[in-house]
Parts: sequence; structure tokens; C-alpha cells
Amino acid sequence: MADAFHEVLFPLDVSLRGSGGPQRLTEIVTLASGREHRNGRWADSRRRYDAGFGVRGLDALHAVLAFFEERRGRLYGFRYRDRVDFRSGPPGRAIGPLDQPLGTGDGATAAFALTKSYGSGFAPYRRRIAKPVSGSVRVAVAGREVGADAFACDPATGLVTFAGGHVPAKGAAVTAGFAFDVPVRFDTDDLTIDLAAFTAGEIPKVPLVEIVP
Repeated sequence: MADAFHEVLFPLDVSLRGSGGPQRLTEIVTLASGREHRNGRWADSRRRYDAGFGVRGLDALHAVLAFFEERRGRLYGFRYRDRVDFRSGPPGRAIGPLDQPLGTGDGATAAFALTKSYGSGFAPYRRRIAKPVSGSVRVAVAGREVGADAFACDPATGLVTFAGGHVPAKGAAVTAGFAFDVPVRFDTDDLTIDLAAFTAGEIPKVPLVEIVP
């Protein structure tokens, strides 16, 4: 039950004004000489958000309260739209089938996981994308876009599976473009609403944390 997930999107009008971004855990040991040893404790980043900045009226507050109750607080995960980072390319550019590399065909492998790469110089980070937006995925093999009948993408896992007769040939680059949501959960079981403070302009805290796939 603890790992259950609801394939439902957090209220979009609220998430448009949310704040947050990626978090990492780095351990730093300072030696007597002043030099440092740095160690990244997490292989993957984890995103944290505060959706409270998007709650601008009583109707939005009520929508978030209902959403929180239906998710049973921290129990059920859900989708969140990060307006800074929700496409395979930059937010202002149309999705294209060459946006992100997924792998190289070997003539037998039919399934490829959606990923997004960050950086291109010293140490690019490759992020697993587990919650693509249904109908947004475009795929290319060896630089040429394939039709929708050639593959299927599971919006609950981000796994692209090629149909029989369309499995990428050996050495063929597989790429994709897509929109995606972030799998998150509430990071509190106690959603405190002070209506007097809210009507006076105080923003409620609605903490969310990414569920790393």
C-alpha cells in the first residue's frame, strides 16, 4: 500500500506558480590541511516543491485540500507538472523525435526506457523519465521518425516498446521527444490551514517530494 500511485495530475493552475527544483546529497569532509573530500551520496537527484505559492484563492485552497484528502496525505503518489522542466527539450521549443537518446538497437531489444540528459560537457546526468504525458511521445530510429503503429509507450512507466517488425536494427540510434510529469507525494500528513492568515496574504505550505523510480 505504501508504494501505491494514483495516475492523476495535481491541479495544474496551482502548480503553474509552485516553487522548487532538484536536490542532491553531498558529503563533504574538510581535512586539517583545508582540503576537501566530496562524496555524492545519491546517484540520482530528487526534486522538492512547495505548491503553496500557487494557492491564490479559496477555490484553489479547497481544490488542494480535496486532493490531499483523496491521496490520504503521504500515502499515495501522484503526478506534478514542473513548469520549468516538463519537456524533453527546453520549455519554449516544440517536442521533436530527436530530442533525447534512448539507446542503440541490437536487432533484438524491443523495449527502451525514456530518459533525459542534462549537460553535455564534463559529466552529463541521465534522468529516468517514468511518467510521460500520454500521446506526447515521438520516436525516431536512425534519425527517422517512426509512426505511432511502430511502438507503444506506457504512460505509467515510461517504457517504449517496439511492435513486431519494427525492432531497431543493430547499430541504429533510438531517440525520442516527449512531455512528462514528475511522480511525487505530499511530504506531510498534516496540512494546516490558517484561514485568517491566508486571507491576510500569508501563503500556506504544501510540500511535495519526488518519488524516485
